[in-house]
Amino acid sequence: MGSSPTAPISPVSTSAVMGTYARFPISLTRGRGVWVWDSKGKRYLDCVAGIAVCTLGHSDGRMKRALGRQLGKLQHVSNLYRIPEQEELAELIRARSCLDRVFFCNSGAEANEAAIKLARKHANLRGIGGGRGEDQGPLILTAQASFHGRTLAAVTATGQPKYHQGFEPMVQGFRYFPYNDTAAFEALLASCQAEGPRVAAVLLEPIQGEGGVHPGNRSFFQRVRELCDAHNILLIFDEVQIGVGRSGQLWGYQQLGVEPDAITLAKGLGGGIPIGALAVKAEVDHFRPGDHASTFGGNPFACRAGLTVLAELERRDLLNHVQRMGALLQELLAALVSRHPTLLEGVRGWGLLQGLVLREEAPNAPAIVTAAIEQGLLLVPAGPRVVRFVPPLVIQPRHLRLAVDRLERALVSLA
Repeated sequence: MGSSPTAPISPVSTSAVMGTYARFPISLTRGRGVWVWDSKGKRYLDCVAGIAVCTLGHSDGRMKRALGRQLGKLQHVSNLYRIPEQEELAELIRARSCLDRVFFCNSGAEANEAAIKLARKHANLRGIGGGRGEDQGPLILTAQASFHGRTLAAVTATGQPKYHQGFEPMVQGFRYFPYNDTAAFEALLASCQAEGPRVAAVLLEPIQGEGGVHPGNRSFFQRVRELCDAHNILLIFDEVQIGVGRSGQLWGYQQLGVEPDAITLAKGLGGGIPIGALAVKAEVDHFRPGDHASTFGGNPFACRAGLTVLAELERRDLLNHVQRMGALLQELLAALVSRHPTLLEGVRGWGLLQGLVLREEAPNAPAIVTAAIEQGLLLVPAGPRVVRFVPPLVIQPRHLRLAVDRLERALVSLA
């Protein structure tokens, strides 16, 4: 199911495509709004949205027209030249956030790679961890159960050892602590700084998505911000999944009452067109010509998609809509939990990133997601014990009620 590391395991394929994804046994051929159809004509209510990607749903009219016009003008030029669409999108992000400057790339993993390089340069400029060995170099602190991408540095930043297996040695300079655990973070920071400044950055998701839909705790994040300020450490938020309106706020950090020094974006920013971004405050804009680059990053076509998504969020008042739909989805899922207390433990999340938590006695998340497909509903696991809802932000109350009804039927069919 896309790049999700919690998709089910499928048999070995005879396809010419490399077997890097475990895929559900359906082929989707078209979509409209919150609906998609497979190659056999069956219709599914899509509460995956390409894993939090299709912000405006499928085949959105405004998106089609905007991208069609852009294709008629210019789809790609090198970053050797100024790109008006890129500058316009960067200015829009600056005007609507606490950040000042933006680097564009193509994916969340690339955005996090850029953030890791920025952290290393921050360390270099300030003489942090000046040694070159594992015991002397700069450190980046990340959370256990995090997920930051599949490239080598991003997967090292991911605090889940099972994703490291087979790819050792990992990139040096990362340490991990339990998410939302203030005491553990303070202890790790003190240990790392015991012999002088070594920590360059703290990289955190405002809400852990792949790690089980765990929302950040405001007091924890505020304490991390205080300590980062005290030690001249960058605070970087991975908003690849929660950014661009999914929480009911435009940015995930707005849920926590703190301002990061940088955020990474992708997924929903392009509404289905590949785009990633690293947005930073002016005082930590350390990159200079030659430090970092991307051939495709910020091309006119991708930036037109991002401009359209942000314009439609505002035109359709989708942030308020997401708040209402998120509250309704939580209410519907809580009622489902109350009807099946021996199988379901609870619900957690922000806006339209919600996780239904399963008890140990229940079927696992991949099994429930597979059963839901039979009922005409697409969902995605977030680990073995959480079923995740990340629908298009344009989803309506009738769709959410239908989704929970179909999920209940899938659950009953297994139980």
